[in-house]
Amino acid sequence: MSLGSDDVKSIAHLARLEIDEKNIEEHAKTLSSIIGLVEEMNAVDTTGIKPMAHPMDISQRLRADEVLEENQRELFQKVAPETKDGLYLVPQVIE
Repeated sequence: MSLGSDDVKSIAHLARLEIDEKNIEEHAKTLSSIIGLVEEMNAVDTTGIKPMAHPMDISQRLRADEVLEENQRELFQKVAPETKDGLYLVPQVIE
């Protein structure tokens, strides 16, 4: 698929981007090559291939889940205008 200058202008408008007129042709070529690559990848038969989270078949090392800081809620809530039962009270914004 090849994009023209009108397509690039339309895409730029939708994305709220300002593009100089002199760069439109370059952007059209770049976007066309990206769309071509996506079309190429879509043409590959992936039937029977399991999706992978990572290209390497490894598991991620995880650190132990332990508390590293003390609870300072009371200290932080002292400066809040209003609190109740450990929660910050704020004005209602949705009716």
